[in-house]
Amino acid sequence: MSLSPFRLLRPRSTEEAIAFLAAHSGNIRVLAGGTDLIPSMRQKLFEPEYVLDLRGITQMRGIRPQSDGAVEIGALTTLSAIEKSPYLRQHFPVLTEAAATVASPVLRNMGTIGGNICLDTRCLWYNQSLTWRKGCGFCIKKDGDLCHVAPGGTKCWAAFSGDTPPALLCLNAAIEIAAPNGTRRISLHEFYTGDGENYRRLLPGELVTRILLPAEAAGFRGVYRKLRVRGSIDYPLAGVAVVLKRSNGHVEDARIAMTAVNPAPLLVSRAGEMLIGKVVDEALAETVADIAARTAKPLTTSALTPEYRREMIRIFTKRAVLAAAAN
Repeated sequence: MSLSPFRLLRPRSTEEAIAFLAAHSGNIRVLAGGTDLIPSMRQKLFEPEYVLDLRGITQMRGIRPQSDGAVEIGALTTLSAIEKSPYLRQHFPVLTEAAATVASPVLRNMGTIGGNICLDTRCLWYNQSLTWRKGCGFCIKKDGDLCHVAPGGTKCWAAFSGDTPPALLCLNAAIEIAAPNGTRRISLHEFYTGDGENYRRLLPGELVTRILLPAEAAGFRGVYRKLRVRGSIDYPLAGVAVVLKRSNGHVEDARIAMTAVNPAPLLVSRAGEMLIGKVVDEALAETVADIAARTAKPLTTSALTPEYRREMIRIFTKRAVLAAAAN
């Protein structure tokens, strides 16, 4: 499938990029690594007149530890750089583990942390060719008014399928967003809407520039588990991130988040709170896993059944909790 014609814009600074976004608002798409955008453009999901290639903005790259123990990560930092960072592996291991599961080594060399955070939601009825979608009458997310996975509903249930956001939610990450009138910081939790169609709180003309990990998130033991059809390349069909700290054998703090089974990555607060103050064993891990599975809302957005994906959330949560406690 060929790409529709477009004009490529190559800013050299964040300020220049914001100016381009303002000048061409509504008819422009942002390219970071291109691993998700280009296939979507080939499928005619997006046909922008302008594509904003951010790869020349060096100030948006790099992993920068701060004096207080926090760390800033440029949004254009590749997933390979995050996966291989000794600093992140030591202090924020759940993030490096999640990054290492994304796609394949070649795609991780291109894909960026900012792109993974802003990843478009996915659905069996949406991520198809124009001819295929036309034959089905389109859908709410693109060109139609029907949700094929929840007929009669007015909400899009396309699933968010990024691997690093659940890890970042467990680390209480924030993001910096640049706009024509300055920058703002919000927690990553606030960034997602829970609607598969309008899935993120990013206005036209705005750009995610940095990811911020607080000092208090350092030192958690972390595990990420991912369900996919093939052992590499594929998006997650269910994913679970678990982090915890222990003191004298008891859990001092814990957080659990999941991806690919809801329209947004989700922090399962009750499951994490259930672990605090306790010694992890099979029974406790099973209880926490049941809570996570009940929170998951998978629908027929992928080739695997919702029932199987929900059950795998339960299984992966239990395994991840036990693995994190054993580290």
